[in-house]
Amino acid sequence: VQLVESGGGLVQAGRSLRLSCAASSRTFEAYPIAWFRHAAGYELEFVTAVSGSGRRTYYAEHVKGRFTISRDNVKNTEYLQMNSLKPEDTAVYSCALRVSTYQTESYYPTTLEYHLWGQGTQVTVSS
Repeated sequence: VQLVESGGGLVQAGRSLRLSCAASSRTFEAYPIAWFRHAAGYELEFVTAVSGSGRRTYYAEHVKGRFTISRDNVKNTEYLQMNSLKPEDTAVYSCALRVSTYQTESYYPTTLEYHLWGQGTQVTVSS
């Protein structure tokens, strides 16, 4: 399985972007998938995740109410809708897939819990 992100770019603060993460295999639909981001000078951090079924979503505090994660298991694609963007949201955003059938509805916020990563897409928010 390969993951390919798209949708990044340069936007002004307050605007929106939608990122996509497309998987190359139908096995995508069984597994939890997440977004992490890496800002310059900071460690990779958890942003949001969605369970294998899509029924459960989890968000970091700093994006709650602004970002929405969703998945379309027919299209093998995950989406991250980012609204009210702030300059501090500037980072490389990467999607990550947890390739495990164990507790696919649970919360997995750390990088070690994910097995497959996309190459990342740059999001830059200007003030």
